[in-house]
Amino acid sequence: MHSTTDQTVTYDDLTISRALTILDSRLKSHPAFPHPESVKHFLRLQSHSLPHEVFAVMFLDAQNRLIGYERLFRGTLTRTSVYPREVVKSALAMNAASVILHHNHPSGLCEPSTDDIAITRCLRATLAL
Repeated sequence: MHSTTDQTVTYDDLTISRALTILDSRLKSHPAFPHPESVKHFLRLQSHSLPHEVFAVMFLDAQNRLIGYERLFRGTLTRTSVYPREVVKSALAMNAASVILHHNHPSGLCEPSTDDIAITRCLRATLAL
């Protein structure tokens, strides 16, 4: 009974790994993110199976091409700490024209917490300087 479940998990992981490889290839040939839907797909693949919270950043150039993606902070099952200074430092080091902030919720609850909203506002103000 467990072998079927193990095979399914292995197959799913293999499928996702292949999808990431295809996505990586497409980003190299057509690296711009023309619409929010393409960003959503990219980010879902980046955090699909993480058992803990992460805060990550997509760094984009002036044509919305991906310069880099970095998981800056790793947390626990229900929380992660974010330090705006480190986000700004990474954005400047990458010479990014813009950033897209990404934070997952492994619990499946997609509603932002009060802390999520507060740090987003803080980052928006900090990055606007």
